[in-house]
Amino acid sequence: MSSKFQRYTGGALSSHDQVARALGADIITGIYPPGSKIPPEAEILDRFGISRTVLREVLKTLTAKGLIVSKTRVGTKVLDQAHWNMFDSDVLSWKVASGFNADFQRDLTEIRLAIEPEAAALAAQRATPDQIALLRQRVEAMRDARESRIAFAEADLAFHQVIGRASGNMLMRSISGVIETALVASFTMASPVDEDAEHDKSVGLHARIVDAIEAGDCDAARSAMRNTIGHGRQRIDKAEKHKTG
Repeated sequence: MSSKFQRYTGGALSSHDQVARALGADIITGIYPPGSKIPPEAEILDRFGISRTVLREVLKTLTAKGLIVSKTRVGTKVLDQAHWNMFDSDVLSWKVASGFNADFQRDLTEIRLAIEPEAAALAAQRATPDQIALLRQRVEAMRDARESRIAFAEADLAFHQVIGRASGNMLMRSISGVIETALVASFTMASPVDEDAEHDKSVGLHARIVDAIEAGDCDAARSAMRNTIGHGRQRIDKAEKHKTG
């Protein structure tokens, strides 16, 4: 598994990251529901075999992500979901670990449709020749990834990250964690590489985005991005129906 997706598997993580991931997942899955207290320090230290220093850093991390709050004489309590930073890559990955339900899949698609088509439209105005060349390279990497879900997903992620940079908008670039999470859903549930026709269609849709950006056609870039995101959602819906059918 590439380092880009290690947070989703727990592989090659530090003690701090492993414990944060475990406690974060316990909170997000409801083992420690909002309003409840996380286990006392001694219990956590015994469970993970870590030092108090590592635990303090873990709690700081979870606090910064909006999952918990510590108060004197009250203890450390789990916050309501309204406080969770769902744009944080780690929080998203912990959500992935709890499972892709229909509501979460819908939320991912909706936020991508709200932002990425506009990023593509801006890229049509602002992309440099080097960025366009890089997008072409990413499309070719996707084309070559016929037998590896991971290789395809990595090329796909890199493509969308270049779009974010080419938009010239730093806030649009910041949603890369959302895109990464959506692509994890794609390659774990319904990767285009599983079927030749789906693979060719996905590559073609991404190529059309680049064509529109290179032509400076904002409307076409916007539409092509919508179609690409829609195609990914259709694959996931198809996989879900097949699984439950």
